[in-house]
Amino acid sequence: MTFTVRVEARFEAAHFLREYRGISEPLHGHSYKVEADLIARGGGVDQDAIAVDFVSAKRKLEVLAKKLDYGCINDVPPFDRINPSAENIAEWFARELQSAIDDENAIVKAVTIWEGPVNSVRYEQDS
Repeated sequence: MTFTVRVEARFEAAHFLREYRGISEPLHGHSYKVEADLIARGGGVDQDAIAVDFVSAKRKLEVLAKKLDYGCINDVPPFDRINPSAENIAEWFARELQSAIDDENAIVKAVTIWEGPVNSVRYEQDS
């Protein structure tokens, strides 16, 4: 039995893709939503019948979102060197959140980045 816990955060940010189809995009903004799917190492629940602590996971995801909120993503490492595509942003959230929750017996299973209400990218961690 495996329980998947989902937490989300929102942020507003501008970005542009360098060399998008041969030219740089103009600077533009999005209302982003990030969803993180988490599982407990081993898949089950702890002695309190909790797979992953919602409160702690959400707080850590919001700390990461705050790093991008109301700024230009291109100015935030590593996006000052790599394109801030939804794909790269999703992978960054997955990596950074995993580092933040390593001490909580939790694993980031997937991260979905929404650029507005209809377009999204889902990044799934390799097993």
